[in-house]
Amino acid sequence: MSGTLRFFSQRRSLRRLSFYFALSALLCLALADIEISAPDPGRELRLMLAGLFSPRIADLTQWLDATLTTVAFALQGVTLAAALGLVLSAFYQRPWARRLAAGLRSVHEVFWALIFIQVFGFTALTGVLAITLPFCGTIAKVFGEQLEEIDQRPASAVSPGRGGISHFCYTRLPLALHAMRNYTAYRMECAIRSSVVLGFIGLPTIGFHLETALRTGEYSAASALLLTVLALVYSLRFWFRTRWLLVLVPTAFIARPVAAEWHGANLMRFLWECVPAPLRQDWPLEKTQRWLGWLGEQVLAGTWNTVLLAQVALVLTALFALLASPLNSSHFVSGWARRAGDGVLLVLRSLPEYLLNFIFLIVLGPSMLPAALAMTLHNGAIIGHLLGRHSDEMPAPPVPAGPLGRFAYFYVPTLYQRFLAYCFYRWEIIIRETAVLGVLGIPTLGFYIDSAFQFMRFDVAILLIGVNAALILAADWLSRRLRRQFLLAPPLARPALQVESAAYRRPLPGA
Repeated sequence: MSGTLRFFSQRRSLRRLSFYFALSALLCLALADIEISAPDPGRELRLMLAGLFSPRIADLTQWLDATLTTVAFALQGVTLAAALGLVLSAFYQRPWARRLAAGLRSVHEVFWALIFIQVFGFTALTGVLAITLPFCGTIAKVFGEQLEEIDQRPASAVSPGRGGISHFCYTRLPLALHAMRNYTAYRMECAIRSSVVLGFIGLPTIGFHLETALRTGEYSAASALLLTVLALVYSLRFWFRTRWLLVLVPTAFIARPVAAEWHGANLMRFLWECVPAPLRQDWPLEKTQRWLGWLGEQVLAGTWNTVLLAQVALVLTALFALLASPLNSSHFVSGWARRAGDGVLLVLRSLPEYLLNFIFLIVLGPSMLPAALAMTLHNGAIIGHLLGRHSDEMPAPPVPAGPLGRFAYFYVPTLYQRFLAYCFYRWEIIIRETAVLGVLGIPTLGFYIDSAFQFMRFDVAILLIGVNAALILAADWLSRRLRRQFLLAPPLARPALQVESAAYRRPLPGA
């Protein structure tokens, strides 16, 4: 009896939680800048579609060089991040390791790149470091959780109470190694997307030429580059294998050396200019107060717009995920129809939000609408794909019903708790991406960070990056607390292990 009461009480809590999130999204939607400002979006969309079906490589040498650079940055970044993340994960139970990992992953790759560009310029070192640092923090977190999920009895039986490298390598690491390999394969996919995005801020990857093609209306050339990105992501299953990596990783470091021409004086000058201007220049109190007021306005405006847009995107993502998940569910489609539906979700989740936002900005004009659509499609496709796969574990509905009744009265109620867990997990990522989309002109925190870098106000840029990191960490904390309070099922305690591990990507094949 108590179990039944607890079940219905939890159901009511989930409905109440969903209602409040939906209500907050409606309020945010009313306050958000959602409009279509382009003079003729239909014409631009037709031109893009025409270019999509007529891909053309304008310069074969340039295309090949950009593709190799994109893959090299991704391989180098993931290799270094996995190595550093593995070391950090061995100490993840200690507070300093968790804080370090959280700090590294709370800063987006684009913001890391904007920092390193000031010292190392538009070089390979900038690109690889921009991928390595945040990926190291994320990998350390997931590897650490995977090490906690394994059977701890072998480690306790062999020299209980003792640690050390040998103890870790022979008792804990072998049990988690398979899951770590799966997750590394997924991070490689993310690294390719990140490498493409870094091209939009000037690094010589595919994204650099893709931005140029889109800005100039060369949609056939843009189509070829876009298809190249999709091909790289999809082909991972064939070439991201252990036996190939033994050759590919050293080749990547040889073909694109991780180096840059820089001087210690440049680094010291940059670090000095990161000190807040009132302290660096010994300003009088009145001038300092004006500077703090100006900085506070940017913090408040950027934070407000970031949270506003993220909340709208979260609820739209949830709706899209629920509606799109039947495309990959055996309860609704099968055979070629299911493969086609999952192919659509694969394409959407393979394209970075930054790229989708850039495309929608061209079609719809500047507002928050392109960013909301970009994050909805990308994150909704990830969650929809996962829900569709999890639905295969469900039995047939007890009462025969049509597709609509089966969806509303059996499919959604059965998967709803897992669905909310995935949405809350993606919430932190949505806020992280919302902030960086400001580089494209949306007035989130990224807009003010990019402006500070452009005007060489490095102290302001670093302070705003710190505010953005604090916002992401707060969202992560709140998300974990909501999951613990409302989503009590043990399999949902750590959705990161399902969203970003074997449940999402194919395993990394062995030798």
